[in-house]
Amino acid sequence: MCIHQLNLLAASNNLPITNFLGKQHPIEAHHLSSICDIMEKAMVNGDTCIIRCILVVFQVVFKFFFSPQTERNRDIVRRSGLLLWQLLMAPRDQICSEIQKEVCLAISSGLNILYPGEAEINNLLKLVLTEGENRNSGLSQLRDVILTNLAEQLQNNRFGSDDDDHYRLNDELLHYILKIVVRESCVLITKCQTVSKDDFQRLLSTVPAASSCLRYLMAVQNHLLSNTILIKPDESDDSDSSLQGETLKVQELKTSILSLATQILTGCDEVLEMLQQVTTALINSDISDREQRLKGLEQITKATMLGHLLPVLLTSLMHPNLQTLTMADALMPQLVQLVLYTSQTALLLKTQSPVFSELNSSPSGASEQKGKLLPDERMLEEKEEPGFLTGLKIPAPWAAGKTVETVHPVRDNYKFKETVHIPGARCLYLRFDNRCSSQYDYDKLVIYAGPNTNSRKVAEYGGNTLGYGSRSVLGTGWPKDLVKVEGDTVTFSFEMRSGREHNTPDKAMWGFACTVRAQESSEDVSGGLPFLVDLALGLSVLACSMLRILYNGPEITKDEETCQELLRSKLLQRCQWQVEANGVISPALTPSPSPLPLTIDEDREFTYPSDVLVPPVGHYFDLPRIRLPPGIMIKLREISGRARPQFRPSIK
Repeated sequence: MCIHQLNLLAASNNLPITNFLGKQHPIEAHHLSSICDIMEKAMVNGDTCIIRCILVVFQVVFKFFFSPQTERNRDIVRRSGLLLWQLLMAPRDQICSEIQKEVCLAISSGLNILYPGEAEINNLLKLVLTEGENRNSGLSQLRDVILTNLAEQLQNNRFGSDDDDHYRLNDELLHYILKIVVRESCVLITKCQTVSKDDFQRLLSTVPAASSCLRYLMAVQNHLLSNTILIKPDESDDSDSSLQGETLKVQELKTSILSLATQILTGCDEVLEMLQQVTTALINSDISDREQRLKGLEQITKATMLGHLLPVLLTSLMHPNLQTLTMADALMPQLVQLVLYTSQTALLLKTQSPVFSELNSSPSGASEQKGKLLPDERMLEEKEEPGFLTGLKIPAPWAAGKTVETVHPVRDNYKFKETVHIPGARCLYLRFDNRCSSQYDYDKLVIYAGPNTNSRKVAEYGGNTLGYGSRSVLGTGWPKDLVKVEGDTVTFSFEMRSGREHNTPDKAMWGFACTVRAQESSEDVSGGLPFLVDLALGLSVLACSMLRILYNGPEITKDEETCQELLRSKLLQRCQWQVEANGVISPALTPSPSPLPLTIDEDREFTYPSDVLVPPVGHYFDLPRIRLPPGIMIKLREISGRARPQFRPSIK
């Protein structure tokens, strides 16, 4: 096990042993061949101790001491891979779990050596992702080890490196991983209904641990979002090639994010549908611990992809870099569906609160009949609660309070000044720490009801009752109860005027600490919103933001800004437009009956009829004429060189 410990230490990039092992000469082929001979003999004899030791040796050799440059080395690598695969696929009754784990670690350590090509690695990953749950437990364990390793590597290279393509799998493999994550999430939620009471309590104690597949998806998502949102372009390099490269990279990242976000939202849709079904089933069930299961359902939900992937994705999609028309057009249908699922499920859970209070006070028969109402009937019955937000207190940013304090203990000549402003508050409530003290009563704190020390003075406190310094306090002493300050702003000003005496302990010069709140009671200020309610609000905000982008449409181009006056010109109203097969609007090439009036009044705004883009079929009519002012007509004639036509009277 010393070699095993050495391997674990070498896995850390920050330790000196890693650099030392990396500088060692590669192992020779005949040495690795001897290791394979020992492994084969141990497998024949069933010597588990030697097998475990050789597996640990394989891990170190593959990671640091071997490079398959020659054909002989490649043959030995193939031999090593066959031995490892033989152990991995052995029946469960012939191999212990410890050896199976070491085999997976050995294959993961030598992944690039045993499977040198990208196609070979993809085929291996496809096998463990599709057959891991069915054929052999070793495949599923190998899948977990490989994905965990890739997730850690991707997390360490969060802001981009040359190895990104190696750690980020292709779309097909990501699709398989996402299917596993969706299945795991649905199974976890279903257990809230199917497992026994004791198993449910054990389940609550194990969440929110993430599976290896979920961890890898989290790493891929964080990697893409970090590179799109957090990385800024190099301002020192403003060359055309650099700007073009940055633009292409950003576009590729946005395309990858759109593809991943579409798959994640689709998977979340399936999980939320299952969550709604389980919630409805629990509401209508006769399980004795139904209340505890419904309460624990939210904690279980946080352990699924709804808790690990969706909140981060929703927050990141609100960033200006991702607020694009392409994103909004592609994600809007899924966002609307998710808003419906989350709000309906949150309402189902919320409407159960009064039911459980009735269970304790009403007869069992009536309560059971009440509990078995269908969710739709319950929502119709409780007309006073039309939505999932009704009756909930949305936490304000200042609900937890703002803490203002000096250093502890205060030092000689110490001065402190701070202003707290809570917009919209009618008054502020101050609660002081019971350890507040200063050496003398003139080492005091002064409180002002306003933004500065010129505002109205509210109170002043100083001194201590510990028998040091002045041995007294200013006025009635440091307050034990709440101090009310009218208005939305309070200013604290503290000054240490005396020098510390040699016998004064720290507790007599502790200073002060005060919490400022906008409400008198501090109850229920840190609980926050239920998870599903918070999720529904986040989805609603993102959906509204995307809807605004769709409503505004594409951004105005520079050409459109330049031609704004021309586009508003009523001369263009004489044109008839038709819609081409590809959706492009262009002037009609052949005359057609005009739905427009023959004349257009210059003094009022003109609007087209709704069917103006589709010219009717029939005979030709005169195009509408615009009556231009005489001054404009004179200028047009001067520019064109055409004189006004003269009408001669006819001679009879």
